[in-house]
Amino acid sequence: MNKMFKLKLAAVGTCLAMSSGMALAEETIKVGVLHSLSGTMAISETTLKDTVLMLVDEQNKKGGLLGKKLEAVVVDPASNWPLFAEKARELIEKEKVDVVFGGWTSVSRKSMLPVFEELNSILFYPVQYEGEESSKNVFYTGAAPNQQAIPAVDYLMNELGIERWVLAGTDYVYPRTTNKILEAYLKNKGVSDKDIMINYTPFGHSDWQSIVSDIKKFGAEGKKTAVVSTINGDANVPFYKELGAQGVSSEDIPVVAFSVGEEELSGMDTSPLVGHLAAWNYFMSVDTEANDEFVAAWQKFIASNKRVTNDPMEAHYIGFNMWAQAVTNAGTTDPEAVQDALVGVAVPNLSGGYSTMLPNHHITKPVLIGEIQDDGQFEVVWETTGLVAGDAWSDYLPESAKLFSSWSKPFSCGAFNVEASKCAGSSN
Repeated sequence: MNKMFKLKLAAVGTCLAMSSGMALAEETIKVGVLHSLSGTMAISETTLKDTVLMLVDEQNKKGGLLGKKLEAVVVDPASNWPLFAEKARELIEKEKVDVVFGGWTSVSRKSMLPVFEELNSILFYPVQYEGEESSKNVFYTGAAPNQQAIPAVDYLMNELGIERWVLAGTDYVYPRTTNKILEAYLKNKGVSDKDIMINYTPFGHSDWQSIVSDIKKFGAEGKKTAVVSTINGDANVPFYKELGAQGVSSEDIPVVAFSVGEEELSGMDTSPLVGHLAAWNYFMSVDTEANDEFVAAWQKFIASNKRVTNDPMEAHYIGFNMWAQAVTNAGTTDPEAVQDALVGVAVPNLSGGYSTMLPNHHITKPVLIGEIQDDGQFEVVWETTGLVAGDAWSDYLPESAKLFSSWSKPFSCGAFNVEASKCAGSSN
């Protein structure tokens, strides 16, 4: 065997190996998982990573999609907001994922958004957010303000007779914008400036003594007071502990939280929290057959009958099933085709009924108010009579009231200005 023949043979072998590797890569549909597994948000996001892994596993047991198995590709952005953008680019460009499920905080979503728009990929974002955004490349399966914050305030005002308001949040995009909307809404309802107290703290804040003391003092001035909490991540643990330490009960000053669910409660002593509230679109305690099956499947997958479920998990359940249906309908994982196919897709939610993907890339959801119990679960004390359609742009902010979103023709716009009759921008 001469030298030239050996070189040719080696080259053929290399080509065969490369083509075999490419064929293997093409045999799977890659699903990106972009949730913090370390840092201050790991308390909330690690479970969402496991949820996507379970959904991928279940879909593979059904035969995958389009005759191919699904493959989850997991990265850890480590609660580092700029790193979300880097990891998103890595998933799309290097790993060649067909879709990404990820994010929790709005600042992480804002970090990722330009990458998904530049590369025309798809992100399913499963957590309640502040609205004021609609992107062609993002599908918002968590609650918009009109699906959580506004109904929660209505409940406190109408059912509990609240007259003074503490808007307490972590210092980043979601709490600040949500509280801007809530402040405008409260003033629209006749609440005066002196009856609204607003406070922000950094991620991971631990010293709540003076803040809780201020809240206690604010609530002792003769009017029924409540805290509307957009405190995020592990700062919730010392916040509720301090409420209990200072003797602030749910009867004195009820707290309604937008970022405290069953997963967060599972790591806390719930005794100081009993009677306080949370507003979500799903609770583990919801009594439906679909929810019973989901909880059982989750606890089997995670190998623990003590593990809980929560609202963002249901959002991933809904979003994943919508994506799978859209891929099936489109007959491809091509992002452009799947984006179009997603609008109008309806899948079962876990509270009963079907959630639908709207042209503004938000979904229809029920709204529930739950009261914290001593076992770390929620008793539903109020719910909407039907499903609420997510609104990307708030009616209570003057600059947003004139905008609406529809990614369907003829608009194909995330911010259509009805006064100017033109598209105001692609996403925000």
